[in-house]
Amino acid sequence: MTSAPFSGLAASLPYRPCVGVALINRAGGVFVGRRKDADRLEAGAHAWQMPQGGVDDGEAASAAAVRELYEETNVSPALIRPLGEVPDWLPYDLPPDAMKQAWKGRYRGQTQKWFAFGFLGTDEAIDVDHPGGGAHKPEFDAWRWAGLEELPGLVVPFKRPVYESVVAAFAPLAAWARES
Repeated sequence: MTSAPFSGLAASLPYRPCVGVALINRAGGVFVGRRKDADRLEAGAHAWQMPQGGVDDGEAASAAAVRELYEETNVSPALIRPLGEVPDWLPYDLPPDAMKQAWKGRYRGQTQKWFAFGFLGTDEAIDVDHPGGGAHKPEFDAWRWAGLEELPGLVVPFKRPVYESVVAAFAPLAAWARES
């Protein structure tokens, strides 16, 4: 599941524990945000991703997923319904150049626990310019709903295998609104 294996010091570095969230609306669309740092990362068309972020020490992964969703989209816990989770942690390695910059070189990449939530609100509840009620720095400069099958093609290539696994795991959940 990881990209090309590292050798030497990089291979001995740990993965950063992280969560990811597939926020699925009633029409089956999945929230994706365009990273504000896309130009710096030279991501171009692959600047889109689902909300994700680190797990704090002692924090349950499910709680981290709810927190990260709020901190990146402003979607409150009252506006979501748990739909499922990927049973395994999914790792990815950062490209060597990015690894030197991200997290001060302490991690080789991330291992992610993914959760799917049904979105119960309206688009007006999403505010990537003032996430977390304005208490958090925006990570996205735009957002949209995408088809689940589109997601692997929107993300930076080194995350693509993780997104492919997430899409496969959550495909049965995309029609959650019709079943409720």
